[in-house]
Amino acid sequence: MSFTNVFRNIASRPRSSTKGPLDVDDAPITSPISNQASRFSAGPLASPRTGTPLARSPAPRSPAPRSPALSSAAPVTSKDFSFLLRPEIFHQLSPLSVPAPFRNPSRQPAPETPIPDLLRNGHFRAAAIAAVQALTSSPVSATTAAAHPPVDPTDHARIFALLYTRLACLCLIDATPLAAQESKALEDLNSAFYLDPLSGAHLVPWELRVLGVRLQAIGFGDPRRAVMSYYELAREARMQIAKAGKAHEHSAAERWKARLVELGVKVGGALIEMDDLAGAAEHLATLEDNGQKPFKLGGDGRLAMSRALLWLHLGDVEAARRCVRDGKGGEAGEKIVDALADMADGEYASALEQWQTLKDEMEENGVHDEMVGVNLAVCLLYTGNMAKARDVLEGLVDAGQTSHTLLFNLTTMYELCTDRHKNLKVKLAERVASKQPGPQGWEKTNADFKL
Repeated sequence: MSFTNVFRNIASRPRSSTKGPLDVDDAPITSPISNQASRFSAGPLASPRTGTPLARSPAPRSPAPRSPALSSAAPVTSKDFSFLLRPEIFHQLSPLSVPAPFRNPSRQPAPETPIPDLLRNGHFRAAAIAAVQALTSSPVSATTAAAHPPVDPTDHARIFALLYTRLACLCLIDATPLAAQESKALEDLNSAFYLDPLSGAHLVPWELRVLGVRLQAIGFGDPRRAVMSYYELAREARMQIAKAGKAHEHSAAERWKARLVELGVKVGGALIEMDDLAGAAEHLATLEDNGQKPFKLGGDGRLAMSRALLWLHLGDVEAARRCVRDGKGGEAGEKIVDALADMADGEYASALEQWQTLKDEMEENGVHDEMVGVNLAVCLLYTGNMAKARDVLEGLVDAGQTSHTLLFNLTTMYELCTDRHKNLKVKLAERVASKQPGPQGWEKTNADFKL
């Protein structure tokens, strides 16, 4: 099945009727950051590794474009973050997990290629390696040193930007377990050590803090910490919403509201990941719009679609349909969820008609959607049209689409069609390697081709 693999989540007690940290509310609340900063400013600057041991609590597409949170001017500080630059933190990336066609030197980027260019061309493995070379001051040559200059231990903005690049790229190349282990070096991202002693602002970019939540939960083997950490971030988001409202900074308020509702979806995903389906269903029910205008992340209905996919994962197709009704997920979003719901109910013939209609409508507008094509092929397979399903997937590859889902489904189709599927898989890897690099990711792993 080619359903999008939704986040997973954790257990919680039945939610009371009072407003919680994931509810958007204009009521001012006390800032935990300000309190921590005031206590911290009276003490010496120290690494989280010194003094009392910290409770290690909490904290996919290319990380190339940096959001305002990553690129905004950070408070001036002279804290020493050298404990994050130790070479033993980082793992070596073996090339053996990469198919031979992608290891061809003529197709690999030059060592001196800047990290932004690597990300732009989808060379995520090379970008992860380059980030470590800059963090640990271990370039392999003078030209590499010029392209990825060593980082200053007090330059927190560049350190955290490189760490985010490293961890995000590891996730993009299917090396999440390594990213989880490396994220443990950050320890407690809610520690006062990571706050500016004067302004109380957090020095770690929001994106890295959110990514660190799930990675540290995996790394420390404690999935419950993800839920607790998301709620800590939600409490900060509510404080920032109230602060922006008082200052009449509407754009900042909307940005923090979007972050808050996205955290609500992530909590639902974390609960599913813990196999607490009942808790996830109850939590998702609290995210209903109650007749109010829904928050749309990026203005494209992503929140409504995320909630619908979570409900589908829980097996409640009617709840999924409700999430995108009345234009909440856009016209296309409602059609997509209806087709997915039919597939979840085993109504593949009905879903096939919907996917075919949606595909034709999109192509009339010059849009070639890979997700629609893959689901169309799955429905063709389940309705006894394996040859047509294979042709659809082959056509997507010829058109330049190379996602893990597409390649995995196509190689599965090869296994169903013939006993000599290994040769077909190798030829497919060669075809994909010959494609022009792009921001969606060029280099693939053996797992993508089931080799």
